[in-house]
Amino acid sequence: MPLSRYSHCLWLSCVYTALIAALLTRASIATSSSSDYFVGRNKTIYNPSQLSDSHLLEYSNLSDGLHLKEAIKNILIPRVVGTPNHGIVRQYIVQSLRDLDWHVELDNFHDTAPILGNLHFSNIIATLNPQAERFLVLACHYDSKYMPGDKEFVGATDSAVPCAMLLNLAKVLQEKLKPFQNSKLSLMLLFFDGEEAFHQWGPTDSIYGARHLAKRWHKEGKLDRIDMLVLLDLLGAPDPAFFSFFSNTEQWYMRLVDLETRVSKQHLFERYVNSGVVQHDPSRYFQPQALRNSQVEDDHIPFLRRNVPVLHLIPMPFPSVWHTTDDNENVIDYATTNNLALVIRLFTLEYLLGGGTKEA
Repeated sequence: MPLSRYSHCLWLSCVYTALIAALLTRASIATSSSSDYFVGRNKTIYNPSQLSDSHLLEYSNLSDGLHLKEAIKNILIPRVVGTPNHGIVRQYIVQSLRDLDWHVELDNFHDTAPILGNLHFSNIIATLNPQAERFLVLACHYDSKYMPGDKEFVGATDSAVPCAMLLNLAKVLQEKLKPFQNSKLSLMLLFFDGEEAFHQWGPTDSIYGARHLAKRWHKEGKLDRIDMLVLLDLLGAPDPAFFSFFSNTEQWYMRLVDLETRVSKQHLFERYVNSGVVQHDPSRYFQPQALRNSQVEDDHIPFLRRNVPVLHLIPMPFPSVWHTTDDNENVIDYATTNNLALVIRLFTLEYLLGGGTKEA
């Protein structure tokens, strides 16, 4: 995914500190004292409430690291669109969620890609309550990048780990999420297909699934039901640094900053030490700054252009193994992965349990 598709990735990695200081806006974000956050396209005001300390502790104890590793291993195979492995991973995701009593449907379509020609794509859409009026949507992509020749690209951070995180969230929070099988506000897990370009990133060779689904839901009037799209990408490597990209979801990003701070103070993280590879706060993943000039092209773009609020959880800079065959299991830092998975689970529960709505 570049910074218009991330052509500056390696450069960013080498001069990260100077780039932050000299080229990118680092506007500190102050947490708002207001409890009214504007979300959605229909002027819905959502009033969240912070998780209590007792709930924070209770929910933090809900974890299953073995399941997370198992999910990663099941996805961590070359899974280029149109190959048998692609179908195997799709079926694994679908069956895993159906076994947990999620409603799962496939958004199937065909498109023509460079090199490989006409391909069958399938977005995976999993909902707790398909009839809900509003959804918090957690999303990632499950395909892996096509590489010519004998290269084997398994895409650990890109995006086996994010997919496994969502499956693990569904497993770990199974009991806590049951009330949202009949609620007006519910949860959707969205696994995009065809995120990767087959030849060269461009408007017709990239984000195939996201472009198709955003266009379809726009025609069907379903985009208004999305409170916010939270897109996970390039997760699993050590030393990630996240930033707020969009002003209209800044308050929600600050929820992640707050949750990370609270979990850290309670000593609920696994090994929580920066390796020193990247120069940023040594005890923080979610940086309390905004990067407004570094929009990354990713699956969120077709939704963003249709005014869907987006929270993009992608590290800056990208992992050094991005789009190389070294993006394999060896790069995964499981302590970091488990810590991030915990913050995302807490964020999800805080959002869903957080309060009611009213019309502005």
